[in-house]
Amino acid sequence: MVLELFDLANKVVCVTGGGRGLGRGMAMALADAGAQVMVASRTQKQLDNVVQEINSAGGTADSFSFDATDSEQVDGLVTRCVETFGRLDVMFANAGIGGGTDAEFWEYPDWAFDGELDTNLKSAFYTCRAASNQMIKQGSGGVLVTTASGTALRGNKNFPYPTAKGGVISFTKSLATMLYAHGIRSNCIIPGFVSQGPAKSDQEKAFREQRGTFIPARRLGEWWELGPLAVFLASEASSYVTGGSFVIDGGGLAGGLGPTGFKPVHEW
Repeated sequence: MVLELFDLANKVVCVTGGGRGLGRGMAMALADAGAQVMVASRTQKQLDNVVQEINSAGGTADSFSFDATDSEQVDGLVTRCVETFGRLDVMFANAGIGGGTDAEFWEYPDWAFDGELDTNLKSAFYTCRAASNQMIKQGSGGVLVTTASGTALRGNKNFPYPTAKGGVISFTKSLATMLYAHGIRSNCIIPGFVSQGPAKSDQEKAFREQRGTFIPARRLGEWWELGPLAVFLASEASSYVTGGSFVIDGGGLAGGLGPTGFKPVHEW
């Protein structure tokens, strides 16, 4: 009975930022749990690889190349999903990336701050707005899942990124209060240090191992480890879970060191 609650058969799930890294790992797990998956991102070649991998494994997937910072293209993604699979049950608003500049705060340019908000916060708004509109039309409820970052719960020298991701956490809570009456649940995944894929060199592997020593788990997370959490949040196993923030960071926030960009100074 319990395992049946995790079954996503007959569910249509869309994952933005699904061409690589954490999005790819979640898309693969959702397909493995039985969902029909629409993966979306900017880069078609990456999407083609994910779709081929899912379909070759016996799953069902299609792709859509789009810009998550353009509200019309986001609306087009939902339209494409419905045209392909007939409906939309779960949306993972996962698209986002860190950027910014090395400028001092008092000289920080408008364009850099705006770019971070567009990519990491406004894109989540566009995506969840379009998805919830379709879910309400269907009249059968649905699930919205956003992706934030552990940096949103710390200070960081690249302040626009955690600022935007902090907004995602608050936004997700607001979604839960606004949409639960329509049967739509909303939750947020907060990853810590997680590898985006297999190490491409011995040097990269050594760097990951060194960084992992600062985390209570003594290692970085792997991209595929977000998959089981994604399945839980998309499934009926989490039917009473909404407005939640799920940290997956190997204990990093509990007892690890954050990437402050400078060495701590002890004066005792």
